[in-house]
Amino acid sequence: MRGKQYQQIKPVGPRETDTDYGRKLRTYQNPVKIIDQPGIVMKVLRRKRIILFVAYFLLLVLTMLNLANYRWSKEPQQCSHPVRSTTYQGRSDIRFLYRPALVKKRQLVYVLTTWRSGSSFFGELFNQNPDVFFLYEPMWHIWQKLYPGDAVSLQGAARDMLSSLYRCDLSVFQLYNSPGGKNITSLGLFGATLNKVICSYPLCSAYRKDVVGMVDDKVCKKCPPQSLHLLEDECLKYNTIVIKGVRILDLNILAPLMEDPSLELKVIHLVRDPRAVANSRIKSRHGLIRENLQVVRSRDPKLRRLPLADAAHKTNKKDGADYHSIGAMEVICDRTHRTLRTALNPPSWLKGKYLAVRYEDLVENPVRVLRQVYRFANLSTNHDVESFALNMTNGTNSSSKPFIVSSRNATLAASAWRTLLSIQQIKQVEDYCHQSMAVLGYERVRTAAEAKDLSKSLLTASKL
Repeated sequence: MRGKQYQQIKPVGPRETDTDYGRKLRTYQNPVKIIDQPGIVMKVLRRKRIILFVAYFLLLVLTMLNLANYRWSKEPQQCSHPVRSTTYQGRSDIRFLYRPALVKKRQLVYVLTTWRSGSSFFGELFNQNPDVFFLYEPMWHIWQKLYPGDAVSLQGAARDMLSSLYRCDLSVFQLYNSPGGKNITSLGLFGATLNKVICSYPLCSAYRKDVVGMVDDKVCKKCPPQSLHLLEDECLKYNTIVIKGVRILDLNILAPLMEDPSLELKVIHLVRDPRAVANSRIKSRHGLIRENLQVVRSRDPKLRRLPLADAAHKTNKKDGADYHSIGAMEVICDRTHRTLRTALNPPSWLKGKYLAVRYEDLVENPVRVLRQVYRFANLSTNHDVESFALNMTNGTNSSSKPFIVSSRNATLAASAWRTLLSIQQIKQVEDYCHQSMAVLGYERVRTAAEAKDLSKSLLTASKL
């Protein structure tokens, strides 16, 4: 076997009778012949390329159809005709059996106002409602931390804080905590000891949220401080969140929040006669020194005017505080006028989401205005809350503490400025605020005698 010579086998071509097998047989038995004919190779490769292209195209079409079917089953469809409810007595559709219930958006409300406009009492109407999670002046923390920043430069930070709070994210308060300080607790929030949520069960056993009545801060101070995480959990239980603030100066600052589809935000604009606001600011000038300075720093140099014509006004220690109190009215009224211009010609993001309330109308007819406000906020009023509003505006007391909500004759307090302000002070405020006064229905006075004549009403119909 070792010396045997093997005969070389020559390639054999296909038989002519093998017509069905010929091309494949020729490919494998005669590779030299295929290489000698490159046109055949290119033709085969081209055919494979076409087949792959068609396969990829069909795969893409199937993917798009599956995606469209998935989106159709996940998103509720908007139909132009009423859809009849279907009872699934026959074969069930698994998409409907396991579809999760739609989550109702929380109703969010921001009370837009300024200092000394009766906002503490107005906010209490929400604080007393058992269905409302209420926060009182949360942006106070920003102004304290970033003092002495001017009021206008702090507007963006205030809006960002609101965006977090309306999502029940209270960790934003830690951003404005003192360096190295302890974590902020529920009692560390501004106005916490008057808050019905913080001072009531389950966070504290001192009060019940469903019982209408003012909170005694001395009692609430004895409540155990709770973590912000627990307060966040409590916030998530409520369908309505109301925040009252005086540090958003212009409604237009809130436009990004009101355009956000994930937030159902409405604005209640609480206004008051600017002359009454100025008078109340003077009475509480020692408690508003920092705020007055921050607002005055925001005055436009082009529009800046000297408050009061009396040159001795700034030299007197008492009147020096009055100087800043009335000087701040220039900025406040300018920003109020911007808000009113937007409200008179509302853009799409504001339509149906804005309500102006005059403080004078509230104290004159508290029950009627309360019902109007609650209807706007999608809340239900009850006898206890209405009685609370009525009693708080028809009391006989006259508290000397400007930041304490108490039962008093609110109608008399609303017109106190007419006998307490000098005619120079009145004219100065009217000069600053005449544009917003004209829109809101507050008449100007010509003489001191006219101002002191309480038999004459200075209220007319509002243009809003």
